[in-house]
Amino acid sequence: MGEQAGRRRPGPLAGLLVAVVVAAGCMGGGLDPGDPQGEPRQPRQPASPGAPTTRADGTTSVAEFKQDFNDAVGIAEQYWTEQFRASGERFQPIRRVVPYTRSGEVSCGGQGLPRNNAVYCSAGDFIAYDVNWSVSAFRQIGDAFLFYLLGHEYAHGVQVRLGIRYNFTIQQELQADCMAGAYIGDNVRAKVLTLDKGDLDEFRDGLLAVGDDPNQPWFAEGSHGTAEQRSDSFFRGYENSLDACGLG
Repeated sequence: MGEQAGRRRPGPLAGLLVAVVVAAGCMGGGLDPGDPQGEPRQPRQPASPGAPTTRADGTTSVAEFKQDFNDAVGIAEQYWTEQFRASGERFQPIRRVVPYTRSGEVSCGGQGLPRNNAVYCSAGDFIAYDVNWSVSAFRQIGDAFLFYLLGHEYAHGVQVRLGIRYNFTIQQELQADCMAGAYIGDNVRAKVLTLDKGDLDEFRDGLLAVGDDPNQPWFAEGSHGTAEQRSDSFFRGYENSLDACGLG
């Protein structure tokens, strides 16, 4: 997955009615979990194993990871800035993105963050991620999934700026999946990003790997959705942009 030069044409952000400010309260008690905790699982049977241009099939370096992650952050900032501007509002980018390697090294609202996780913390308006866990996922699944991971967490920051808060965690998480899909799909259509052969399969494989256990109640605190629900939400946003994400 690569970045191309040039700027995208801004599109409408439906339902942007509140001021662009960081909420004073903490989403989920100050900790907004990203993808499920635990070592990244090997994805189920890939749709196109052996695709020669998929980075997961070859050696991936930490330098490549850093470059892709920085690209994902920069493109997310540009994307949401333009979406807010199209609705007559000013976007305030997420304050910082923090890598960590040890449990409790970074805290959110007084709560230490666990290993093997990626989160958006509304208390400090930052994204934090276990760099070892993220690099492992990058190597197992591919670089395209890294853009999804960042897009999902960035979407939680946008939800805070829009004042969006649902009664159940799963609603918040599936909407963030949809918004991540829109961020990637819109940038592909605008030729800011290019998809390599196998990237769509990386998205599917990654979403299969992070879905909830099918036996987990949908209404349980921390539920993100089954693999099928998460995949459906992501590709709905990818194909139909933000209009599909219920922001209005």
